[in-house]
Amino acid sequence: MNLLVSSSLALRGDVDLEIPGDKSISHRAALFSALAEGKSTIERFQVSGVTRPMLQALIAMNVDWKLDGDTLIVNGRGFTGLQVPSLPIDCGNSATTLRLLTGAIAAAGLPAILQGSTGLNSRPMGRIIEPLQKMGVEIQASPAGTAPLKIERRSSQNPLLPLEYSLPVASAQVKSCLLLAALGSKGKSRIDEPGLSRDHSERMLRGMGVDVRSSFASGKASVEIVPPDPLRLQPLNLTIPGDPSAAAFLIVAALITPNSEITLRHICLNPTRTGLIEVLLAMGGEISIHSECMEGDEPCGDLVVRSSQLYGTQVDGDLVVRMIDEFPIFAIAAAAADGPSTVHDASELRVKESDRIGRLAAELRILGVQIEEYPDGFRIEGGSIRGGTVSAYGDHRLAMSLAIAGLISSSPVCVQGSQCSDESFPGFMRLLHRLGASVVEEAT
Repeated sequence: MNLLVSSSLALRGDVDLEIPGDKSISHRAALFSALAEGKSTIERFQVSGVTRPMLQALIAMNVDWKLDGDTLIVNGRGFTGLQVPSLPIDCGNSATTLRLLTGAIAAAGLPAILQGSTGLNSRPMGRIIEPLQKMGVEIQASPAGTAPLKIERRSSQNPLLPLEYSLPVASAQVKSCLLLAALGSKGKSRIDEPGLSRDHSERMLRGMGVDVRSSFASGKASVEIVPPDPLRLQPLNLTIPGDPSAAAFLIVAALITPNSEITLRHICLNPTRTGLIEVLLAMGGEISIHSECMEGDEPCGDLVVRSSQLYGTQVDGDLVVRMIDEFPIFAIAAAAADGPSTVHDASELRVKESDRIGRLAAELRILGVQIEEYPDGFRIEGGSIRGGTVSAYGDHRLAMSLAIAGLISSSPVCVQGSQCSDESFPGFMRLLHRLGASVVEEAT
C-alpha cells in the first residue's frame, strides 16, 4: 500500500480511543498476567502486529486468553504452570517480546527456542545473554550473537543466582528481561543503568506484590528486586492509557500544520516517556496537559496541542532514553523548525527495526531536508520539506513520520509500504484523514 499525503490547511478534532493502548504496557500486561496465578482483565490492550507475537507465545506455553474487542482476559498459570513449548517461539518483529520472554522463561526454568523475523534475528542479543549467563542460565545465541536463542531446562531445585549488574546502555527491554529472570533466584538482585529508562515493569511488578525499589540520582538509575517467597504474582485488573509514542505523530502533526488544534485523551504521561513532549515544549510547541490522573501505577492525562512556530534545539544525554522511539517524528518537527537541531548519544537508533539514523537520513534527503548523519545522531537544518516518493522499509515509525512530513511539504509525499504502520497504530491513516489531513491510500 502506498500513501499520498499533501499539504493540509488544518487538523482539528478530539481523539480518545483511537489512540491505541500503550504498546510497552500491553506487552508486559499480557506476559505478567500469564505469570500470575488467576484471572487478569486488561482493558484497552493494544491489538496490533507487535503485540500478537506475545499472545501467540502464551498459547505456545498453554496459557489461556481471550480478546473481547480491546479487552484482554488472561487465565494466569504461574511460573510452575507454564508448559514447555513444543516448537520454537516466533517473536515476529518484536524485540520486546523476545527479550521479555527470554527473562520469563529463564525464571521458569523451561527449555525453549526463541526466534523472529529476519530483521529481529539480526539484532544484537549479547546484552541479555551475558548477564543471564552470570545468573546460571544456560542460553546460547547464533554465532553472530543474535537470535535464535536456545534456553536449556533448569531444575526447580536449582534456583538462579541473584544478579548485580551495570547495563552499559540504558534499556528498558534489557532491564525488564533481567528483572523477570531475577524472579527465579533467591535473594536480592540489583540492576544499574547510566540513565533513566522506562519503568513500566517495575511499576507493574510492584502492583502485583513484588518488592521492587527504584532510585535515580546524579544521572544514574538503579532498581532492586526481591522475589516473593513463595513465587506468586497477583493478577492484574487495569485499563492501559494511550500510547505516548503513538500520540507523538499526532502531536507533531498538529504543531507543524497551520491553524490546527487537537485534543488527545487519556495518554500515558509516565515521566520516563515524556522526553519528546519536553523537547517540543522547549522548541516553542504549545502543548497543555489537562485532567491528570493515575491509571493503576501509571500517570496519564489529556493533551491539547495547537499549531506553533518551532525553533531548533539540541537533544542528548538523559533525554535520548526518554524519547528513544520518537526520533523519526522528532526529525520531522526539526525539519519544520526555524534553525538547526542536533542529536547526539543516540547510537541505539542504529539497531532498532531498521538503522533509523541511516534510513531516516536517506528518506529525508529525498524530501529535500538537509540532514547530516553522525555515528550517534544527526543534524537537521530546519526550514522546508520539498516532497517526493519515499519508502518505509517495513519500519512502522518511519512510515508514519514520513506521512506527517507530507502535511507541510511543497509537493505531495508518497510513502511506499505505508501499511506497516498497522504494526503499532492500526487505523492511523484513517484517523489522520478524519482530523483533516489530505491523505489518499493507493493499492500497489
